[in-house]
Amino acid sequence: MPDEQKKLFLLDANVIIHAHDYYYHMDRVPEFWRWLEFHAENGSIRMPLETIDEVQGGDKAQHASWAKSREIRDILVLQEEFDANLLNRVLDHGYGPDLNEIEIDKVGKDPFLVAYGLRDPDNRVVVSNEVPKPTARRKNRKVPNVCADMGVRCCNVYSLLHELDFRTDWRDHV
Repeated sequence: MPDEQKKLFLLDANVIIHAHDYYYHMDRVPEFWRWLEFHAENGSIRMPLETIDEVQGGDKAQHASWAKSREIRDILVLQEEFDANLLNRVLDHGYGPDLNEIEIDKVGKDPFLVAYGLRDPDNRVVVSNEVPKPTARRKNRKVPNVCADMGVRCCNVYSLLHELDFRTDWRDHV
């Protein structure tokens, strides 16, 4: 039997932003940020370049500085070129055909995230804190809904924490 390929979790920018702003502030729970770095180093967690560039917060926001630092980018950024065919498929079938410039601007970088997941849907999981909204159309579609339509598994940060077994003493368990 061939070795089962390891899952790759692809993070949406909101995972980093919300973790810092709401529940795992870098000063209060530094273990979470080291845990992310550990899983980035071992290849379980990545962020597409297009997505990591959405992590914002100004010059003084710790999470933005963390995500923009060279050592984090070197281990966290998914080292792949985006596939224009997959991206167009996500745009056409996940959001709507013939999106205009305003709609494309509104969906932002989310289609890239889904397209990277679509590259290997059996082994990649998109992680987003967006709340599904099944009735949303075109530019207002949420990542979990687009992933479901495209056959890409999507979970929120809490499922990620469960699957990769985050705990504050995680180093004692690796």
